[in-house]
Amino acid sequence: MAFGASLGLSVIVAHLFAAVDLVEAPLLISIVLAATAFGIVVAVLSDAEETASRFGQLVIAAASIADFATVILLSLFFSSTGASFETTLVLLILFLGVVAALGVAMAGARGSAALQAAVTRLHRTSAQITVRIAFLLLTVLVYLSEEFGLEVVMGAFLAGAMVSLLDREDAVRSTGLQDKLDGIGFGIFIPIFFVVSGVKLDLDSLFSSFDTIVLVPLTVIALLIVRGLPALVYRRFVPSRQAMSAGLLQATSLSFVVAASQIGVELGKLDSAAAAGLVTGGVISVLVFPAVALTLLRAT
Repeated sequence: MAFGASLGLSVIVAHLFAAVDLVEAPLLISIVLAATAFGIVVAVLSDAEETASRFGQLVIAAASIADFATVILLSLFFSSTGASFETTLVLLILFLGVVAALGVAMAGARGSAALQAAVTRLHRTSAQITVRIAFLLLTVLVYLSEEFGLEVVMGAFLAGAMVSLLDREDAVRSTGLQDKLDGIGFGIFIPIFFVVSGVKLDLDSLFSSFDTIVLVPLTVIALLIVRGLPALVYRRFVPSRQAMSAGLLQATSLSFVVAASQIGVELGKLDSAAAAGLVTGGVISVLVFPAVALTLLRAT
């Protein structure tokens, strides 16, 4: 329900942006505004020791739905290959079929006692076999998503989802694999992502016009409206302060903004100035919203 409301609000806000000539692609902007920075949200919840709580699971579920849905929408409507909607839809269905078949094969392999014994034996050795399997799965799905003409972020997201779905005995957490993957992700890849995002930020374009400068605070406000307001429905499940915290965490968005803005520039749907304004708004959301959300959580 909350994500459906976010989609509706994002369409309205994006068309308002287009009506005052701030952007030229309202559909792309509506998809951008409906996303959430899943990795950052999980990191904040982990530091607050809330990932296993009712509140934490609610926010993680909401962020997962937003991440998966916006990646699919971006792939369908704004394929970097330039394929039509119908072609992209067929490719998406075929890709998901391949992923499902791979998941069934992995689920069957888990039933092999010999294979389980080998993985258990090699897990704590220098082979670090479970980490290698996770990265192999990531590499394969990212490669397949690119070959199918879809966005690579979809393959990465599905790789993590598959590891989670196949982990029936909580082996990922109990064996220490989750801690290792967290260390690699938060210690290496996420910092690299932020560095690359900063390098790609076109500051000259950002300050090229008054409209671009105005787009920055409007993007921050739009994220609050589109992703923050729908979190009010969570008051049925958690206290009001936690629902407000959930809204702020949902409104935190950067990774998808960077990826979608870059695709928009490549396809000619956005100019570099508008892309810089959107990304800067996303940066501000990452700097401000999680901090305020943590303050509200500590007050509960």
